[in-house]
Amino acid sequence: MKRKLLPMAVTSALLSFGHATHAADSVIVLGEIPVTAQGNGTLLTRNILTSVDVLGADQVEDKNVANSWELVGQMPGIQLTETRMGAESGKATFRAFNGEGYINGIKVLIDGIPSNVNSGNQRFIDMIFPLEIDYIEVVRGTNDPRYGLHNIGGNINIGTRQGGNYTDARVTYGSFNTREAQVALGREADGFSQNYFFGVQEADGYRDHAHSEKYTAGAKWFVTSSDGDLKAGIVVRAYHQKAEEPGFLTAAEMAANRRQSPAKNANDGDDRDMGHISAHLDWRISSDLFFSNKLYFNSYRDDRRVTFTSNPVGSAPRQRRQWDEDQTGLLSTLTWNANDMLALEGGLNVERQDNHYRRDRYTFATPTSFATPVQTQNNDDYTLNNVGVYVQAIIKPTENLKIIPGFRADRFSGDTLIRTTGVTAPLQDYGWINQPKLSMVYSPTQTLSLYANWGRTFQILTGSRDPAYLTSGQRTFAPSINTGKELGIKIKPTAQSDMRIAVWQQDATDEVANMPSTGTTVGLGQTRRKGIDFQLSGQVTDKLNLWFSHSLQEAKVMRAFTTGGVALAGKEVIATPRHITNIGADYRASDKWRFGMQGRAQGDYFIDDLNAQGKFGGFVLWDANARYNVSKNFSIDVQVKNLTDRQYAYVWYDNFFWPSGSEQPMYSPGAGRAAFVSLNWKM
Repeated sequence: MKRKLLPMAVTSALLSFGHATHAADSVIVLGEIPVTAQGNGTLLTRNILTSVDVLGADQVEDKNVANSWELVGQMPGIQLTETRMGAESGKATFRAFNGEGYINGIKVLIDGIPSNVNSGNQRFIDMIFPLEIDYIEVVRGTNDPRYGLHNIGGNINIGTRQGGNYTDARVTYGSFNTREAQVALGREADGFSQNYFFGVQEADGYRDHAHSEKYTAGAKWFVTSSDGDLKAGIVVRAYHQKAEEPGFLTAAEMAANRRQSPAKNANDGDDRDMGHISAHLDWRISSDLFFSNKLYFNSYRDDRRVTFTSNPVGSAPRQRRQWDEDQTGLLSTLTWNANDMLALEGGLNVERQDNHYRRDRYTFATPTSFATPVQTQNNDDYTLNNVGVYVQAIIKPTENLKIIPGFRADRFSGDTLIRTTGVTAPLQDYGWINQPKLSMVYSPTQTLSLYANWGRTFQILTGSRDPAYLTSGQRTFAPSINTGKELGIKIKPTAQSDMRIAVWQQDATDEVANMPSTGTTVGLGQTRRKGIDFQLSGQVTDKLNLWFSHSLQEAKVMRAFTTGGVALAGKEVIATPRHITNIGADYRASDKWRFGMQGRAQGDYFIDDLNAQGKFGGFVLWDANARYNVSKNFSIDVQVKNLTDRQYAYVWYDNFFWPSGSEQPMYSPGAGRAAFVSLNWKM
């Protein structure tokens, strides 16, 4: 059975078929997202008036991925950083923010709940499997006032299934001895809905010593009053993963055998547990006043053993990293739909993080022995508290013009205890971080809209030690303020197609490349990111859908600190490809047969701050899939990934763990051609 309910945040942006958005917003939809009757509620994502994309469930549920962040790669302008080191697998980014972990510029939400770890990394996405997803929504730019921390270049919201009556199951077997099972169950009657999900995945991996097994389970219970004015519910999730790490390869090792795992990495691996519980309350106080609340708790436990190089000098390359993080938060919004010309919304978020990070180092051994550390480099307890408020209005002075001013302010506090020395220190005092926003759209016709936006976001330092915390002698840091602007045009060439072109730029003050897990901090100074995004998608015939996107982007240091006495001004920010392209086709030959093809390309990028080591990492990949509907309730699908067996790799520059003069690129090879067969039941 098709999904029945879509949350209010996107309902008004979509109609009952995938490409039927209005030109009077800036949303483009890929896939089909059924919706129910609409009503007043919180202001809609389409009103942010920036480049927004929504990926429907039908483009997600039948995809075979090792990690769910890969699903976002189907969307325009998305860069995937595929580290493929066990549970530390990678992330999705955009707007010229990379996935190296130094500048985590993308906010992640699951059902509207903040879901980044303290550093900004996206590990909570792993809790969600494809069959549980209802839609994925990507908001680019700096003018979304709803979120603060980590919302530097935009945000990704993964909406999961709620309500409906269905029993869905999917069983998969494929290359690298991949075995996966997913079960989703929904029941709804008399104002009470319940949804359950269970997923398990086990695979040996493309490379040696890359076995992984993961388990996830979730449940939702919601009650709605008979008049529909009050809705309350609880959501719970739990996740466990145990994974081996194959280790990074030198160029010589990869040339000899790209599927090998060096002997030094034989004991490397990761044990990860994550949990979530949230309470939701939505109250329609009156016909024009709506109050929404989310109270949540996220937990993250990780025990990673990793060996970066075979260098026998020092203990730095052999580490055990342990994270223990808890997040408790509240989000509340009050929305007033005054009349057809004016709507107002105010929001409050409060979050407290209680975190612990321990990092031990070990002596040289092949493989590394993680039995007895020779040095405890980190053993830190630290808190991070955030209070954020925002207000935005929708003003329609005429039928064709919409103006949306907004303002957000965030304040942070916290303390750290460095147990190895007994030192305590407060968080940097950033004061109130003010973020004005302004958007507008002019729609002279039903098929054409011109939109523009301007806004500010911010970056603060994360981690458990200086420079995030003011230990003795540590200089103060102001927040890095990102000022972004965008001009766009959205056209509907036909009733079943959308085209959007956007030109954007984002300037940051005093940006800092900050890696909390290694204690590495590099001041980049002023940076500028800019680009052009082009998208075209549509239903060509009753049976054929096509989509294409091409993004040109650049991230440069404009005025900078120095690295090794050399100024970084004019250098490109590492790991930022100049172009990202997506293309795809979906052909429904008959009620029985469906075929698809997807292509994804990414340009090369510099791997060092000085841009002196050359460019690496580009690829062009093709995937293909076919589905046969045996009956109304049963189908079989086949997916082939990396159809042309392209050899590609994620590359980073190791100038941390080799002796001076021996620094070199390190590689994590991507998987070769792989095939998967899945059986699907829908009842």
